[in-house]
Amino acid sequence: MLPLTEKNIRASLINASLSERKTLTLPPNISTLPWDNLDYLGWRDPKIPGIGYVIVELDEGPAGILLRQSKGAIRTRPQCSWCEDVQLPNDVVFFSTKRAGQAGRNGNTIATLACANFECSANVRKLPSVAYIGFDVEAARLHRIDALRDHVRNFVRDVRDGS
Repeated sequence: MLPLTEKNIRASLINASLSERKTLTLPPNISTLPWDNLDYLGWRDPKIPGIGYVIVELDEGPAGILLRQSKGAIRTRPQCSWCEDVQLPNDVVFFSTKRAGQAGRNGNTIATLACANFECSANVRKLPSVAYIGFDVEAARLHRIDALRDHVRNFVRDVRDGS
């Protein structure tokens, strides 16, 4: 992922109001993030419980969304829809977000299960277990990285383009 500035981050949010863009808290370590190992930028707002942000590179540039964590409890341990890690070292929560544009203003939303603190990029970079003799773990890891990028991009596109 290409490094982002504060201006890029605030301008990229496609489903946030002007006041939401102004009040968002930037990631605390933005200047030291490992941009080469991030498939998307995701963080929780420490000042507003239950709010998260995700920014991904699309063909037309960075596109970001504001997410809200569901208050309900999940009864079983879910799998993240983005990294699809079956040996998650972290919690997965249900996030919803309003769609961009008029659809969002009309109350249209979309939701997903995602790692609570957006650890997906780290999860997919771990070498998977050897599934069978001759299993190419590096190829599997690279496939998981590509799949994560596709899942997050497609979710953001659904937020942007959905009706």
